[in-house]
Amino acid sequence: MDSQILGARRFPPTSALLASSAGLGWSALSVEVRSHGIGEASPTVPQSVDLFLVVAGNPDGLLSRTLVGVHQEAVPRTGALWLSPAGVGRHVALTAPIPQTLHMYLPIALFDRLKDDFNLPAAPAHSIRDAAGISDSVINEVGRSILSELTVETSASRLYVETAAVMLAARLIQKYCDSGTSTPSESSVHALDQMRLRRVLDYISDHISEDITLEKLAAVAEYSAFHFARKFALAMGISPGRYVSQRRLENAMMELTTSKMSLVEIALNAQFSSQASFTRAFHRATGTTPSEYRRRRRR
Repeated sequence: MDSQILGARRFPPTSALLASSAGLGWSALSVEVRSHGIGEASPTVPQSVDLFLVVAGNPDGLLSRTLVGVHQEAVPRTGALWLSPAGVGRHVALTAPIPQTLHMYLPIALFDRLKDDFNLPAAPAHSIRDAAGISDSVINEVGRSILSELTVETSASRLYVETAAVMLAARLIQKYCDSGTSTPSESSVHALDQMRLRRVLDYISDHISEDITLEKLAAVAEYSAFHFARKFALAMGISPGRYVSQRRLENAMMELTTSKMSLVEIALNAQFSSQASFTRAFHRATGTTPSEYRRRRRR
């Protein structure tokens, strides 16, 4: 899926890949963390909506983009954001190094799934406005949380990233789309009703050791992914991904205390890719390692 989202892309020869979502199974978006040196890149036509967030910037530099006579320039300060619609290539030049950037690629299909939610008659992925060096606190916060998931795996990283991708696409449609109305077709200011919420929580409990997707939870609640994610957060105070992650941590703690399962088995049960990832996440959440927790609880 990563190759389908990314398509062909050119970066300056001085660009270095620091981290990538390739191989992580993220289907809702693809992510690259890069550093960029002084240089230029020839135009390519992206098959996705591209978000370029400066994580660690350089106020002494200048990033310029040129397409069909339109020229944009902006300083790559920390937190600055560039937006590029699908199907539009551009020439890029950089006059000073940027230490760390986050590139987020949102597939066209993700925007198509949101058309009904926002009453959009045309293809929204091609109608996102070009923007250079802007500030958007919502995208900045979501982007940095995605970077955190990329850096340190959690038990619900995939589910969290699916939710984050939907929220990013909705933000772009609401604020930066020139195609039709950007008002959601259904009010999502209300939380899930108790019956739907109970169905979702029961489903999570019954499938906690399996792969849980945002689309499946939304189907259980009988809402679109966009409306479900917002309504669940209003009802529970946290995102679906964070809730599932907490439940899996609780299950892992119980298994460490009451079962003879190995740490590898417990890690896989909690949907971690490895024991090492499980240990890092467990320590970050509890301040102790799984083996130390098991030893103390069995004294």
